[in-house]
Amino acid sequence: MSAPAPRIVPVALGERSYDVLIGQGLLAESGARLAPFFRRPRTVIVSDETVAGLHLDTLKAGLTEAGIAAEAVRVPSGEASKSWPMLERVVEALLAAKIERDDVVIALGGGVIGDLAGFACAILRRGVAFIQIPTSLLAQVDSSVGGKTGINSPLGKNLIGAFHQPRHVMIDIDVLDTLDGRQFLAGYGEVVKYGLLGDAGFFDWLERMGTRLRDGDKGARIEAVERSVAAKAGIVSRDEKENGERALLNLGHTFAHALEAATGYSDRLLHGEAVAIGTGLAFALSSRLGLCAQETPSRVGEHFAQMGLKRSLADIEGSLPDATGLIELMAQDKKVRDGVPAFILARGIGDAFVSRDVPPEAVRAVLEEALSQRR
Repeated sequence: MSAPAPRIVPVALGERSYDVLIGQGLLAESGARLAPFFRRPRTVIVSDETVAGLHLDTLKAGLTEAGIAAEAVRVPSGEASKSWPMLERVVEALLAAKIERDDVVIALGGGVIGDLAGFACAILRRGVAFIQIPTSLLAQVDSSVGGKTGINSPLGKNLIGAFHQPRHVMIDIDVLDTLDGRQFLAGYGEVVKYGLLGDAGFFDWLERMGTRLRDGDKGARIEAVERSVAAKAGIVSRDEKENGERALLNLGHTFAHALEAATGYSDRLLHGEAVAIGTGLAFALSSRLGLCAQETPSRVGEHFAQMGLKRSLADIEGSLPDATGLIELMAQDKKVRDGVPAFILARGIGDAFVSRDVPPEAVRAVLEEALSQRR
């Protein structure tokens, strides 16, 4: 039985519009699928060591079938590669490969590679096109769409970067089969975000179908990715530079980025895990402020538990700063204005909004209660 026809989700941004192609077996068909985007038949693929070992040969073979020559730049796997040294390495490698302004670079990997390669292309020759081929669930539903690129600073996550939209996004659901369970669940933390921030019906669907897509159901995976991408594409098309509605996509991220900084951007806490924990804290804060029912944070937490996802500070191994330390890390979040962090709060499932008027004592109380559960 052949795979169903790929699904297409448009990202409407005027001259910078592009499509997100979602399907099975696309990596092997890369040459035929991507050839129209190349002015001349050559490219450079930016990847990490782990993803390259799994998927680079398949991608190269697909490109070769269409007569597209490709060389690869590899960086170490992990969040630590979103750094100045790795950015310099990628930019210099692209220059050495004589990538011109009209060429197209391919980012093959998870969110780290998409952010790093995209930022390199944003600054190379004042802007080189790139194509996203995301290989993690998190990258497929979130970071590959919308044009946010960048690297981390020791002072905070994603503090250095640029908006640089991809020319195209190609999502092959089959590559998710190579993810380990932890990485897949980390990506699921971003999937469920779309239901919680604006689509209660999607959250209901995930409560019914989440374990099936976790356990490998391809139809459920395509549906979840398509619905997530469509939700993000709609928001991005209305608010590309995060001047309003797009900030909703940061549900849980104010807490999450502080937790990632506190754990040194290490494998102690993956980004999607931090988002899941941060989302739980955001709903706890919303409940404390009387915005949503007391049962709502429990419903969110129960679904995370059903999926086997990290959901509280007690699930993070090793030491963490106290509430004061975490609040100080939040002050470095890129969404801070006049020293005041933004929080995404919720009136209920599927009804999120942005607030810069959150009492600091409420944030402290939520963090202290969550930290007390680690003892």
